[in-house]
Amino acid sequence: MGIGGGIFLLVVGAILAFAVRDSIDAVDLTTIGYICMGAGALALILSLVINAQRRRTAHTATVEHHETGLPPQDQPPRY
Repeated sequence: MGIGGGIFLLVVGAILAFAVRDSIDAVDLTTIGYICMGAGALALILSLVINAQRRRTAHTATVEHHETGLPPQDQPPRY
């Protein structure tokens, strides 16, 4: 979901919880707003933790050299 999705859920949840006073049959929009705000906060926290872990990860490249016992073709042999 990411940071943008978490912020979106927070905003939609705040609008439903604090600004909407209408009622739909059998649906409490204030409760849905609080649920959306909780889900948005959880998504925001999880995305920040995952991004922090990605930043700390170090990538190393391993290079293997195999000697064949033959001199390279562009250099004269050494004795």
